[in-house]
Amino acid sequence: MTTTISTLFLDIGGVLLTNGWDRNARRLAAESFALDFEEMNERHHLTFDTYEEGKLSLDGYLERVVFYEPRPFTRNEFQEFMLEQSRPFSEMIDLVCRLKSHHRLKVAVVSNEGRELTEYRIKTFGLGKFIDFFVSSCFVHFRKPDTDIYRIALDIAQVAPAQVLYIEDRSMFVEVAASLGIHGIVHRDHTTTRLELAKFGLTLPA
Repeated sequence: MTTTISTLFLDIGGVLLTNGWDRNARRLAAESFALDFEEMNERHHLTFDTYEEGKLSLDGYLERVVFYEPRPFTRNEFQEFMLEQSRPFSEMIDLVCRLKSHHRLKVAVVSNEGRELTEYRIKTFGLGKFIDFFVSSCFVHFRKPDTDIYRIALDIAQVAPAQVLYIEDRSMFVEVAASLGIHGIVHRDHTTTRLELAKFGLTLPA
């Protein structure tokens, strides 16, 4: 492949870190706090898009999903539990850092996450040390798979779509970005993604 890649677009959840607040985390929360998971999950789906688009605070989200009735635990206790579910994929973070340095790449995040979770994850895992800018749904008020979120990222990066390689664990999002001319890798694990990166000339010295 002869295309010169100058910029990486990355998802956070599923690529650099675990998902911030996925179904498994919600189920664990329901078990830990003795909540009705099905009811909580239904309420989550009715309002989480609004939170991820930056139109609702985390406190407002929790008011709708958990604290719409009295609970024997506090909002802070529940929020701390939410934040603690995040874990790093250290191999992927190291890979991106080394690629950025070796190939002098621009690195951007394109993610669907709420503001408080995003800010916590950026700070806790030092993402700002190697990521140049964050196009998070809570900042720009568009969510993947809306093509506008990718257009915003391209405008900020000031690169042509053909110069971008997008690493994302959801195949549909990769397909949507491809409709704009952005190259993509559907991330499954460190090993297979590294092999796919090599097809674009993004290798590292032994």
